[in-house]
Amino acid sequence: MHEPRPRRYSTDLSDAEWAVLEPLLPPPAPRGRPFKWPRRLMVEAIFYLVRSGCAWRLLPRCFPPWPTVFAQFRRWRLDGSLRRMHDRLRALAREAEGRAPEPSAAIIDSQTTRDTGVGGPARGYDPAKRTAGRKRHLLVDAAGLVLLVHVHAADLHDRLGAQALVRRAAADDFPCLELVWADGAYAGTFARWLQAERGWRVEVPKHRDRHLWRYGLEEKPRGFQVIPRRWVVERTFAWLSRSRRLARDYERLPETGEAMIHAAMSRIMLRRIAA
Repeated sequence: MHEPRPRRYSTDLSDAEWAVLEPLLPPPAPRGRPFKWPRRLMVEAIFYLVRSGCAWRLLPRCFPPWPTVFAQFRRWRLDGSLRRMHDRLRALAREAEGRAPEPSAAIIDSQTTRDTGVGGPARGYDPAKRTAGRKRHLLVDAAGLVLLVHVHAADLHDRLGAQALVRRAAADDFPCLELVWADGAYAGTFARWLQAERGWRVEVPKHRDRHLWRYGLEEKPRGFQVIPRRWVVERTFAWLSRSRRLARDYERLPETGEAMIHAAMSRIMLRRIAA
């Protein structure tokens, strides 16, 4: 009788999760030396690093040597395997929730992350947040799953960062997408550009009772108020912040930060699919 594989860490994959993920990984090269370490162990090492926030050199000894794990992570980042795996998992996660594989509406926003002094390109100072570092621009679906991600310097205006984000998608990506919810920073110039470039309409959600507060017909409630639709992307940022590697910007390259986001979201979606 097959015994369940023991789990050492909460980031380890269950047999059901590995059954979902394994077919999505690139096949081994037909030539060259065979793998010394199981690919499942390599994937679990990457998930452990993203969730725990440790440095590559501090990976526990139960995982393959850190140069081996880093080389595999880098290889999957450069050839696009991490993103393709993430996108396929997103479609499976949407289907598991009874949704269509392709979204018809999305939410866009950015988050400024503090610098850690690692160095590297695409760094700046965001005067609005009084933070030096980088910005993470996300386009998520109505369930909060990431559609597009772009990491850039914190001093880049949201409109320009959002345009660079949208350009990451090919013309035939997201064929059903029609509506994008956003805050006021994306209205005007960006909204007109997006309509002309992709045919996506931008809508800025507001508090439902705002007109009553403005004319004194109702007292404005105190404290933070949730804005319809826009809270979805804020929840996604909160999900990512639980992965300590993403609590700050520790990466030298912005492309590595994007790959870390794909890895963190892949782990979240695997739990949903295999639940």
